[in-house]
Amino acid sequence: MPLNLPTFLTWLRMLAIPMLVGIFYLPIAPMTMNIAATALFVAAAITDWIDGWLARKLGQTSAFGAFLDPVADKLLVCAALVMLVELNRVHALIAVIIIGREITISALREWMAQIGAHGSVAVHSIGKFKTIAQLVAIPMLLFNERLFGLIDCRMLGRWLIVVAAILTVWSMLYYLRRAWPYLRDAA
Repeated sequence: MPLNLPTFLTWLRMLAIPMLVGIFYLPIAPMTMNIAATALFVAAAITDWIDGWLARKLGQTSAFGAFLDPVADKLLVCAALVMLVELNRVHALIAVIIIGREITISALREWMAQIGAHGSVAVHSIGKFKTIAQLVAIPMLLFNERLFGLIDCRMLGRWLIVVAAILTVWSMLYYLRRAWPYLRDAA
């Protein structure tokens, strides 16, 4: 396991997951809790971009980093969604759709890599838009208040998480359609 700056940042993102969950069990004011959770989630999400950029810039890409990075991302999003369901800020069906897609597509990509067809389910722009919608919706729902007295984060976050769920289903169908010939032949 290579330990370099990009991998270290990914490990920090993994460490942020129990911290994010733990914030909601601290005996602190709800507003403080919301701000702390939002700040931690945003910081973790930013490290996702930074570690990828650094890995490419410094020539420190590795097979382990390529494995760990998406795992950290998915665990962070899933943990945040579970907490948002617990806080009654996201409907459980939306969380199930998003988490179910992540598990399904991760398993599909792993299987496709094993049969030498990983390129068939490479990241597509639909998946990127889904990720952007999630990474904007989740901090808004964690914050759950008006920002600067103007932006209703709760309402905007709820709309964006629905958009993310729709894009989630759309991207899953796209990846499954791309993999269908391999799935059909394997059956």
